[in-house]
Amino acid sequence: MTKLSIITINYNNIEGLKRTIESVVNQTWQEFEYIVIDGGSIDGSASYIEIQSDKIDYCISEPDRGIYHAMNKAIKVANGEYLLFLNSGDHLYNNQVLEKYHSFAGEFDMICFDEYRVGDQFSEIVKYPRKLTFSDLYLSSLSHPNTIIKKNLFDKVGLYDENMRIVSDWKFSILALFKYDCSYLKVDGVLSVFYLDGISFLEDNSNERNEVLNEYFEPFITDYEELVRNRNELSHNRAILQSNRFKMLMEIEKTKLGMKIVSLFFRIFIVLFSKKKIKDVLD
Repeated sequence: MTKLSIITINYNNIEGLKRTIESVVNQTWQEFEYIVIDGGSIDGSASYIEIQSDKIDYCISEPDRGIYHAMNKAIKVANGEYLLFLNSGDHLYNNQVLEKYHSFAGEFDMICFDEYRVGDQFSEIVKYPRKLTFSDLYLSSLSHPNTIIKKNLFDKVGLYDENMRIVSDWKFSILALFKYDCSYLKVDGVLSVFYLDGISFLEDNSNERNEVLNEYFEPFITDYEELVRNRNELSHNRAILQSNRFKMLMEIEKTKLGMKIVSLFFRIFIVLFSKKKIKDVLD
């Protein structure tokens, strides 16, 4: 069985497609299957795929019902033990990256790498935690071009939900990790470069995310949101305690003058706000 299938989904994005395919076919390690699913593009993508067909194991260009329908079509024909979705526009980090990291594909269900993220006027490396918590997926998502997924996990969790336009890959990840308890490995290092020009970043996905959370995790949401509020308040208070101004006040309090000032403020507080008489408090 092939160890890895790399899958590229494309629709009318020929320049992005070229960038993606070139990053795959130029890899120094070539023991993988490459699948390209085009949604019936009319911008020259189909012709370019045909030109590159000798370097592609499976390719097709025909109308589909959207991104996740195309991804599911690829899953069904893939022969790899693991799948990597490197969609049109995104590309592998460099020509040696698969040679460096392919050996991690082994016993784990999901293998996640750090993400090199590129926006209009910035770029950054986003590091994912070694151990994922529910809050990591509640607030964010895994990077699909930097996550290798064991193919048989789709038999357990199900294919991508084609009724969703934006967050079906996020839905798959949160169910796999926190409903089906799949195994997860975090690898330090970047696998792919992800460009922030896709639908998941350009459109609001909150409604679809809330649908998933309410359907599968509704009993936990209220408690979780309260936990998030408490964490935020704790972080805010910790920031105050660690501020230079607070540290300066602590140092002042250690002096004799500082102790007198604190004592004075304490007495004023009792006089102004205590419902009891000072005598009662002191007794």
